[in-house]
Amino acid sequence: MDEPLSIVLFSGTDDRLTAASVFAAGAAVLGRPVRILLQYWGLEAFRADRIGKARGLSADADQQAAPLMTAAVASGQVNWVETLRQSKELGELEILACAQSMDVLKLDPADLDPLVDGVEGIAGFLSAAEGGQLIFI
Repeated sequence: MDEPLSIVLFSGTDDRLTAASVFAAGAAVLGRPVRILLQYWGLEAFRADRIGKARGLSADADQQAAPLMTAAVASGQVNWVETLRQSKELGELEILACAQSMDVLKLDPADLDPLVDGVEGIAGFLSAAEGGQLIFI
């Protein structure tokens, strides 16, 4: 199965970062190439000085969500950062910063964690996504 999975990661909340990392890991295990494009708040989560720090939950989460997420980590569930690192070891995973988001947020590639492989524009990302699935988180 070499159909690519492309993920546009717009949100930077822990629950959505976790969801993106789980999709990436699942596809990588199946041998599918995975490309993640980081936009705006998703990109903010990958800043070298902020990666892995608590980012809160989406507005969709109810009051029980935070304790459930805390319990999952306490029981040994790997956090989203480590899931992405492991996914890179398991298969083909490329994490890219959106060029426009980099400009808007006034970021330089040196501001990003080494987990980010490079910077790409929307046209290049969509061109590479052709023929596969595209998920927006």
